[in-house]
Amino acid sequence: MAKIGKWITGGLGWAFFGPIGGILGFVVGSMFDNTEVITGRQEYQPGQPTTQGGYIMSLLVLVAAVMKADGKVLKSELDYTKDFFVRSFGIAAAGEAVKILRDLLNQNIPVAEVCLQIRKNMDHPSRLQLVHFLFGIADADGHVHETEHKLIKHIAQQMGISQKDYESLESMFVANTDAAYKILEVETTATDDEMKKAYRKMAVKYHPDKVHYLGGDVQKAAHEKFQKVNEAWETIKKQRGIV
Repeated sequence: MAKIGKWITGGLGWAFFGPIGGILGFVVGSMFDNTEVITGRQEYQPGQPTTQGGYIMSLLVLVAAVMKADGKVLKSELDYTKDFFVRSFGIAAAGEAVKILRDLLNQNIPVAEVCLQIRKNMDHPSRLQLVHFLFGIADADGHVHETEHKLIKHIAQQMGISQKDYESLESMFVANTDAAYKILEVETTATDDEMKKAYRKMAVKYHPDKVHYLGGDVQKAAHEKFQKVNEAWETIKKQRGIV
């Protein structure tokens, strides 16, 4: 329970309140013999930054919602989630996270309300990273199911993610002929100079340092998204012969 305990005792911050807190209350509380571990924190103050614990728990709540979207929870989805946590936080923490996720799958999750709470309290780069991970879960079996696709789009909209940002992230997982252009949020008719500017802009937007405050674990996961931007740029450069 060491890593999960660290996330929680480190403070869930705003995530302990509102709909997310309501969902997590029983699930997390039942994991500790001494419930004061999670109830004895200082009172939440508006404007409090997202902690790593709050981010991870918010992520698990949304992951549960997406996994339930198509009416069945696949082993490949659970394995993808566990693999992500193994890579990011270690084997022990991954096992603990999956236990929480299994409990969350039995909870009723008010998606719109959860997203509104996240939108009000979490910065834009961190919300982008949430959407990226949700697509990874949905694509764990090699296909983003239509119901999962619709739910992720709804989640992105409710969290205040723009259409262009959403399409950029979507194109990293859902194949289409203009995927590289959509990832860079630029039209296929853009000039080479406009393409270069678009690449620089997206490289800044998706840079892993944007989520550094959530810890090196989350920052490593953000590198996958950043790499997709570089791959899109390399694809376009090759197509256009840009030097």
